[in-house]
Order: sequence, then C-alpha cells, then structure tokens
Amino acid sequence: MPLSSEQQAEIEQQRSVSTQTLRATAPGMEKHLYTAYPVLDHGFIRVVDYMGDDAAICQAARVSYGKGTKSVQNDEGLIRYLMRHWHSTPFEMCEIKLHVKLPVFVARQWIRHRTANVNEYSARYSILDREFYIPAPDHLAAQSVVNNQGRGEALSGEEAQRVLRYLTEDSMRAYDHYEEMISQDGQQGLARELARMNLPANVYTQWYWKVDLHNLLHFLRLRADAHAQYEIRVYADEICKVVADWVPFAFKAFEDYRMGGATLSATALEVVRRMLKGEEVTQETSGMSKGEWREFEGLLG
Repeated sequence: MPLSSEQQAEIEQQRSVSTQTLRATAPGMEKHLYTAYPVLDHGFIRVVDYMGDDAAICQAARVSYGKGTKSVQNDEGLIRYLMRHWHSTPFEMCEIKLHVKLPVFVARQWIRHRTANVNEYSARYSILDREFYIPAPDHLAAQSVVNNQGRGEALSGEEAQRVLRYLTEDSMRAYDHYEEMISQDGQQGLARELARMNLPANVYTQWYWKVDLHNLLHFLRLRADAHAQYEIRVYADEICKVVADWVPFAFKAFEDYRMGGATLSATALEVVRRMLKGEEVTQETSGMSKGEWREFEGLLG
C-alpha cells in the first residue's frame, strides 16, 4: 500500500481545513491538493502547494495590474501564441510543489532535470522502510535489439518467474542485512549513512519537488513520452492529469504544440515540400541518414 491508514487520515484532516485568502486559486487544483495518487506498487504523487493559474500566465505576459483576463477566448489565444513561439518566462510565473514517493533508480533519472528545488528523505538521519519496487510480470522485458536504452518483448514462463524471484529475494536479503548492520541490540551498530549503501536501487525514497510550470512541461514532454522508461513515465502521466486541471489552457496548448507536435530539420522540411509537389522521395534521395529517415517516417506515420 502506498499510504498507511494513519497517513491517509492525516491527508483527510489537511483537506478538511480551509482558510480564506486573497491569493489567486485554481479550482481544478484545489480538488487535488494534498490527495495522494498511487503510482507503481508503493509510490505516489501528491500536490502540497501551488501558485498561479492560466490567468497568471496572461497577467505576466501583459504585465497587467489585475488577473490579466481580457476574455476567456483572448487568454486561451494568448497562451497558445506563447506556447507556439516558445516563450518561456510567462509560464515560469506558475509553480507547483509535489510530494513524491519513488524508487531510487527512478529518482536518479528524475534528478537529471536540474531546474527544480528538491529535498529528499534523509537515510543518514532516518531508517528507510522495507519497500521495494517489484515490476508486474507484464513489465519484465528483455533488452531491445534496436534500442540500447529500451525494452523488447516481455519475458514469460520460467524465465519471468526466475527474475521475479531474484528481485524479491535479493531485495529482502539486502534489507535484512541493512537492519542487522544498524541494530542496536547489544551491538555498536554501523552508522545509517554507511549501512544504506547496501540497499538496492529499487528501494523507495521520498522527496519534495518544487518546479515552475515552464520547466515542469519540459519534464513532462520528455518523461510522459511513449519512449520514456515505463517506471518514470507512469509518474509523469499522473502529474499530467493534475496539470490539466490546474492550467487547462496551458496544458491543451502543451499537448498540441509539444506532445502532439513535431520539430523538423531544414532537410526534413524540404523533403515534405518535395512530397507535396508529388515527388517520390526515398532515404537515398532525401539527404538524411538511415536513423533520421526512420524517425521522419515515424513522424509521418
């Protein structure tokens, strides 16, 4: 279970208390505030704070005194213009702070996005829980034969069972030794900051992650992509649901121009022009490498 009954009760208590405020609020985000949404087998994401909304983006772009809203249509059009022309500063006016519980190996991918403020659970000070990410059988896959950092077909039968047994047994054995090393039952005990190095990369950690909307959308463009590793993609997918309710105009523009759109090189754009004129273009006549041509064909479907 991602949350204990005590933790769930604490969240419900937080959600039961409201205060009057003059600050701008987003109704779509208010319904998500503090709620923990399960991810993987023991993880979750939850919003603990936020600032701004669609109107805040327009306010910053227009540098206006009020909310910045001329009309709903004008605001949506402005946001789409900003997104279409890669303006970033107005989107930086919105911020979100998330509480995330995730496996360490996912955290090491996540932390590569260096444009956020992070405070992680300290295994020097506290003892980590006996919680490990063990993939569901349908997510146990062999190495891809065409992509050095991707997955191929799912493992099956005895091989899948063997891998699951290794993952579970090795995780439990490592944690048993971790507990024994820091034991205080008549022993001096190894320092927690040293004992933690024996734990596997699938042990769960937690952090607070605060980021502005511009950098969050960059994170989501990469990590909610179909090519991203499944274990981080499911976190990004869950965050997308929250962002869609928080800043619906901005998220719709993001879906259209970033997630659903594509950037073409000058060479690829010239190939499109030639195709529109009725010319049959092949990889050999395109001026592209085999890899570029394969990606180009993928974009065109």
